[in-house]
Amino acid sequence: MAKYKGITKTMINSMSKEFHADRANEIASAAAVANGVMEAGANYEAIRRLPMTFSVDLKQGKITNQKSSGRCWIFAALNTFRYEIIKKYNLETFELSQNYLFFYDKLEKANYFLESVMETADEPVTGRLYSYINSDPLGDGGQWDMIVNLVEKYGIVPKDAYPDAAGSESSRWFDQYLTTKLREDAAKLRDLHSKGKKRPDLEEEKKTMIAEIYRMLCIALGEPPKKFDLTLRNKDDKVYREYGITPQEFFDKYVDLTLSDYVSLINSPTKDKPYGKLYTVKFLGNVAEGRPVTYLNLPMDIIKAAAIKQMKDGHPVWFGSDCSKYGLRSGGVFDRESSGVERLFGTKFTFTKAGYLNFGDSAMNHAMVLLGVNLDENGNPDRWRIENSWGSDAGRDGYYVASDSWFDDFVFQVVVNKKYLDAKTRKLLTGDMTELEPWDPFGTLAD
Repeated sequence: MAKYKGITKTMINSMSKEFHADRANEIASAAAVANGVMEAGANYEAIRRLPMTFSVDLKQGKITNQKSSGRCWIFAALNTFRYEIIKKYNLETFELSQNYLFFYDKLEKANYFLESVMETADEPVTGRLYSYINSDPLGDGGQWDMIVNLVEKYGIVPKDAYPDAAGSESSRWFDQYLTTKLREDAAKLRDLHSKGKKRPDLEEEKKTMIAEIYRMLCIALGEPPKKFDLTLRNKDDKVYREYGITPQEFFDKYVDLTLSDYVSLINSPTKDKPYGKLYTVKFLGNVAEGRPVTYLNLPMDIIKAAAIKQMKDGHPVWFGSDCSKYGLRSGGVFDRESSGVERLFGTKFTFTKAGYLNFGDSAMNHAMVLLGVNLDENGNPDRWRIENSWGSDAGRDGYYVASDSWFDDFVFQVVVNKKYLDAKTRKLLTGDMTELEPWDPFGTLAD
């Protein structure tokens, strides 16, 4: 083994002298220590160049708040759905139950995990594949196709029909005990397999395990309604009422979107994922019998054009990004120049988007909603309006503006109705699908 060389005191003294030789370093340090890196680096001139005005702008209800949970993908999807209800029925605001889909996602992920355990029963516990499957059996995060699977199977309900519980607003402890129980179940299934039990026997054992998870979910979150009564009062005091409506009936009547028409477009300019190809990720999903997570990799200009068409047609857009990069929570801005961190540290960050992905420095970690875009005199986008789910105290009353350059680098996924794609691109949706490894960057879940 090569002998590593350490940092010497001489090196420390030299670097310290160099640091103090530049007055700007001392000023930057004082500002960052007192206020934090993002606040100290903020470039107010750049922020002013990103006003909250847009040539295409969809009006939404009151901002939502996922609180201390990883449910952004659910919030983002339900925010696109509620927009349709608010617009259709002329409501001031309206909110759907995130807790409802959260409950069934946990239940379905538990089953999906145990199915995956049985599928990989001969894999070593310490191997990379099983270690990955076992690392997060039912985390809060998710993907667009996982939303589709839940809604098509269970429907949706208004928030007042199934409000948030303490366990859904702050899910850390609740998740911990469900995860421990599932890992114990996994150990039991693997032990039974090692003793010669066949798959049908393991499936029977799994039913008992899932029943226990259901009981734990009902205790922590409350049991979801199978039917509910609905009263809507719009801006003109017109009242709409339904009695004994099911969650599936509610979605079909009040949202009225054909979710099978919506496709996930990704932008991955890496050599391992040629444009124009379909991709899925092994062992990524929630509903065992549902549709797989599917991506079509496209150049960003095609993705942007489809998103703009959908918003011009009056419909918001679900998207996934890396919100940890160059984001100013207090200023409500996603923008490299506005964050000012390069100027603060006196350095340049030189990764391209491909570099971020290849070296694990960026991937989708948060889902939000596009509600607007500003088009310049040539019809090209220069900034985007974003609805977040961090409450009204974050950003600009809960909303953010992203520069187009940030969109290029840190937006990885956009979901649109396939009718907003041209015929040539739609044809790609019928091509062969390549399976990606579970640890691929596009196997990450938005939370």
